[in-house]
Amino acid sequence: MTTEDKPTEKRSARKRADAIHDFRCKNLIVVIENPANPRNLGTVIRNVNAFGAEKVYVIDPRRVLSDDWNELRNDPMLSKPSVSAVKWTFVKRFDSTEDCLAHLEQNHFVSIVTSPHRKGKTNTSLDEGDFTKHAKLAVWFGSETKGISDLAVERSERCISIPMFGMIESLNLGTSSGIVLYEVTKQRRAYQSRFRLRNRRGERDTPQPTVLSQDA
Repeated sequence: MTTEDKPTEKRSARKRADAIHDFRCKNLIVVIENPANPRNLGTVIRNVNAFGAEKVYVIDPRRVLSDDWNELRNDPMLSKPSVSAVKWTFVKRFDSTEDCLAHLEQNHFVSIVTSPHRKGKTNTSLDEGDFTKHAKLAVWFGSETKGISDLAVERSERCISIPMFGMIESLNLGTSSGIVLYEVTKQRRAYQSRFRLRNRRGERDTPQPTVLSQDA
């Protein structure tokens, strides 16, 4: 890239950032608990950015990732599979599930976990859930090998599951996160377009658009 190209690229990026600003889902955090494969983590970050969630929290007890977001943004282990989405997505790591839960609860976030039916919990199918009732929401995805932890399930409001009708009733982390985040962000974006405040107060005279212009 020549020196002359860089200002043009920055202007293009700024134009895009301005265009998508109002479409981002405020106070929506995606939590990835102990991912087994960093490449899958990059795919989830790509989904988070594409669908407009606000942040990614990663529970990383093996300390594979850096604590410095600026280092993460330039880590090829994440940059390549995320198609550089990590450069535009805030990522924070935690040493343990307990640390992450404590941080979320201190900041008044409600957690929901993606998990098959769990006895004793409220279990909701993705297509039947209301993901707009909480101002601050954290959506958890478990390890590809172990699933979500018992602690995360215990401290969550509910379990949500993706309806499946095939002989194989499982999806990889990248696919499942994409499906769940599409539904969650679609609902929250529609809510933001109609209401300025929570509890369905401050209804706008004219709803904001929920789809970007083709020129953006």
